[in-house]
Amino acid sequence: MKLTQLEQFVAVVDNGLHVPRAAEALGMPLAALYSTIEKLEAEVGHPLFTRSKSGWSLTAPGALLLDEARQRIATAPAPAAKPAVPAGGKAKASKGKGRAPVVKGEPKPFKKRQGR
Repeated sequence: MKLTQLEQFVAVVDNGLHVPRAAEALGMPLAALYSTIEKLEAEVGHPLFTRSKSGWSLTAPGALLLDEARQRIATAPAPAAKPAVPAGGKAKASKGKGRAPVVKGEPKPFKKRQGR
């Protein structure tokens, strides 16, 4: 179980078991959040939510995982700071002055003539 998966699971529960609202709060696509929940359920071996037309509710294994997930998130070390990237980008090569104009009856510039 990855820490990000647990954070996403807790976000769904904290947003009132409303997955679209949780996806918006996390700043991620809805389909990615659904797939994360499915992966967690496959890893745990039990459904974490009961799905119905009236909404979702947390199952008993889901409640146990919620307690454990909150403990793991609280005790997890802070993420390492990303190294500073120097400003600027990759230098682009000069492409010259552009194409030379084509003159009717003369071979194209910079193109070898075909041997006969």
